[in-house]
Amino acid sequence: MSDPIRAEGLTKKFRRVLALNGLDLSVPEGSMYALVGPNGAGKTTAIKIMMNILRPTSGRAEVLGRDSKKVHGSVFCSIGYVSENQKLPDWMRVDLFLKYLRPFYPTWDRDLENDLVKRFDLPRGRKLKQLSRGMRMKAALAGALAFRPQLIILDEPLGGLDPLVRDELIEGLLDRAAEATVFISSHDLGDIESFASHVGYLEEGRLVFSEQMSALGARFREIELTFDSPPSMPGTYPDSWLQVNSSAAVVRFVESRFDEARTPAQISQVFGAARNAEYAPMSLRSIFLAMAKARRRTS
Repeated sequence: MSDPIRAEGLTKKFRRVLALNGLDLSVPEGSMYALVGPNGAGKTTAIKIMMNILRPTSGRAEVLGRDSKKVHGSVFCSIGYVSENQKLPDWMRVDLFLKYLRPFYPTWDRDLENDLVKRFDLPRGRKLKQLSRGMRMKAALAGALAFRPQLIILDEPLGGLDPLVRDELIEGLLDRAAEATVFISSHDLGDIESFASHVGYLEEGRLVFSEQMSALGARFREIELTFDSPPSMPGTYPDSWLQVNSSAAVVRFVESRFDEARTPAQISQVFGAARNAEYAPMSLRSIFLAMAKARRRTS
């Protein structure tokens, strides 16, 4: 099967605002792909185009091998979709809401429904309007997972939720990961880092990078060098070095293409022998901050 989600040159303009600027994206089958970026980066716009809520200005998107403009009707029997501002029938009780959804999905699994209700501690007899935001999100996710969709698309589902609710939602997703591709947008890097297999960073409507989380973590290191005396700072460094700075006999920088053999050789070539060298792995948040600061300096 081809990638469940693809975008080629996807562009969307709202009058003078360019929300998406030639987005190229490929989401591998079976992945838990996180599309991250600051608010206003274009994440929700991209998802709404995929769900045929918005039409692109140019370019195209494919979902489950179908042009996004043709995503409608029975196609949604294979897609579980939940958005941050999901509108629910507030007058319905939780049990009636799930009962209402069942006939729309031939693959609805009552045993899975019951498991999700229990896992999320959903009060079947309460009306949706009486639930907290976190419980409403749980109800929406239960309705999106109970029919075992082939593709799960979630738009900022974790925003503003307390840590316990976030953990419960993430655990529910992880349980379904073996049988579905999960595509989730978020600006909360800490949550994403705990479960995503792939990550793409969107900024100003452009995809800055897209790769496996393991590969991203392997190529970034925070490096601290200690010398016996203040080293000479040449002012020009390898392109992969970010945020080079020094204080007395200590030099710090971020290496964005770390290699166990090449990086120490480059350090020796630029600075000479260091008394001590530390190569520290970086969190996802630290990696994005380093890249953002580097782009800001070159723009």
